[in-house]
Order: sequence, then structure tokens, then C-alpha cells
Amino acid sequence: MQVRVLRVLAAVLVLTLIGYLFRGRIQRWALPPQTPPADVAGRSSGAGSPLFTLVAGELEVPWELAFLPDSSMLITERPGRLTLIAGPRRRSYEIEGVRHVGEGGLLGLALHPGFAQNRLLYVYLTGFGGSGFRNRVVRYRLSPSGLEDRTVILDDIPAAPFHDGGRLGFGPDGFLYVTTGDATDPSYSPATQSLAGKILRVTDGGKPAPGNPFGNAVYSLGHRNPEGLVWDARGRLWATEHGRSGMESGLDELNLITAGANYGWPYYQRDAVRPGVTPPVVHSGPTYTWAPSGAAYWKDRILFGGLRGEALYEAQISEDAKMNVRVHFHAELGRIRIVKLGPDGMLYLGTSNRDGRGDARRGDDRIVRMDPEFFQRP
Repeated sequence: MQVRVLRVLAAVLVLTLIGYLFRGRIQRWALPPQTPPADVAGRSSGAGSPLFTLVAGELEVPWELAFLPDSSMLITERPGRLTLIAGPRRRSYEIEGVRHVGEGGLLGLALHPGFAQNRLLYVYLTGFGGSGFRNRVVRYRLSPSGLEDRTVILDDIPAAPFHDGGRLGFGPDGFLYVTTGDATDPSYSPATQSLAGKILRVTDGGKPAPGNPFGNAVYSLGHRNPEGLVWDARGRLWATEHGRSGMESGLDELNLITAGANYGWPYYQRDAVRPGVTPPVVHSGPTYTWAPSGAAYWKDRILFGGLRGEALYEAQISEDAKMNVRVHFHAELGRIRIVKLGPDGMLYLGTSNRDGRGDARRGDDRIVRMDPEFFQRP
């Protein structure tokens, strides 16, 4: 009897290990990329098209990029590297304390508005805390010799292998905005005293920004896993957000963010209109998944990447704030996590095909560049 029990336990252990090692392939088999609905299908790059120019390749799960004043690029790679790319030259810095587990690791990146003078940059990362995994925001000074003056400015953000948020951005008001996921515990999202499932707004030193609605770092709540932030020409903040997962995926969101607003997770989804709840401006519907990530603003459009959707999405802003979303380049680049408008006016896209859920291609992961005027061509 004891031998039989041990054999069963051993079999369970082996199956668990196999499941962990091949979890990406299993997830991709169970939840494959979806073909976009015909009424939202947009453009392809065209066979043999020179639309995309390779900027950098052989990256490992790039998560965010930022342009330095000299137009060189800093790129976060999720296992824990900050990579500087200047033409053909590449230099990597190992970031202290990163734990790359599931969707966690080295994620967001933002340069201080005064970077040209103070050389300060900010990263969002997953690491160990007093009671397990924690997400935090860390500030560094970039010098010719490397990264210096490491300072944790925001800590104790709940973390998990999934739903870690992670996008950083300085707004037009000069404050730092931070997206955080619910760390797989939906009860965090509506709780005003929890930092999880939120968009946070802090000073460049990590203190709650003056005027925040709840007297702490929380700016908006009721989020599941927001991964994209961008401001439009009117200074309004938009955020992309992952909806429900698993077999009931779909209902991914593009939200217009205002101070103190509750975006409904986990109690309200779709177009639910309830007192005190702000519905999304547009969502993917219950049968189609974007898995949206990084976002950029260009000529009254929000352009954002799709992970499971494996596409670039174009949402054109109208006067009544209603949107139609078009799907471009479906399955051409694979999973798209980074979408960034460069100082040259070009649009930069970063793939995430080596994250365990994609089909890695030769040269992945990549940063490519394209002319956004493509979207206005007849």
C-alpha cells in the first residue's frame, strides 16, 4: 500500500514538473491565438513589404523601451537586464533583486522628465519581500560607468506569477503613474488601501502625489491587469487592461482614466452601468481576446499591442469618446508587447514571443520600426 502511494505521488510530481516546463506550449495549445472578427479586420504589411525595419533582435522578452536624448534606446528584458542599444553597439546592466517568475520580472521603464540633466530612470520589477513576492519601483542614475544610486521609491506592491501590471509613465503633470495587477486576488482591486489592481500616481521620490483621491498613492481602482498607459493630445490618460482569462477569456478593455474612478473589477464587466462604476470606452467582446499591452498615441488614435491577439490594434478617438477598433498585422510579428512612438516620428513595436506563450522565430525577440502614416493611406 505504501509503495503504491509513493508511486502515485511520484507520478503526480513528474506530471506537475512536465506541466511547468511545457506550460507555455500547453497554454498555447489550449488557448491558441484567435482570428479577428471580419468586421474589425484591418491591414497586413503585404508580402515582401519593407514596412518593418529591424532595429534590434535576439532580445529576451523585452517589456518596455525608452529613448535617451541622443536617440539611443534603453530596453527592459524580463529576466532582469536593462539593455542600452546605440546603433550596432549594445550594453546590458543586470538589475539587482529581480525574480523572473511567470509574468513577473523586470517590467516597466520610465525616464525622469529632467533626465537630460539628472540622468534618473525608473524601473518596475518583481522581487522578494518580507512575506513572499513583491513588486516595487526602483530609481537609478545612469552614468558612463553604469547604474548608480539605487533607491527603492515604492515597495510592497502585491505580486504573483500572474497579473503584475508593470507599466510606468510620467504624465503631463510631472507625476509618475504606475499600473499594478490584482496579483490573482480580485479582492485587492476595489480596496482603496491596497496597491494592487490600481493605477498609482506618485512624486518622483515615490510619495503620494498631492491631490490623489484617497490620500495615498492610489489614483484609480477596480483594475485587473492594466499593462498600457498613454496620454492623448488633450492630456487625458488611457489604459489598456486584460479582461478575464482561461476558458472564459475576452472582455479586454481600453479605459479612459480619471482620478478616483472605479473600473469595476471583479464585480462588473462589459458595458455595465452602475453607480460609482466607470465602464470601458471599448472592449474586445466576450468571444475575442486582445490581451492588450503597451500603447502609444498618434493623430487621434490609440495604438496598442496584443499578446494573445498577436496584432497591433488601432482605436480611433471620436468626439463622443466612442471607438471602433481595427486589427492590423495579425500573426505577422507574433505577440506584441511594446508600442512606442519615437522621437523620429516612427512607431516602434516590440515582440514577446520568447515569454513561454508564443512561437519564437529566428531572431526573436525583436524591436521593429514602421511609419505610422501607413494607417492613413487609402
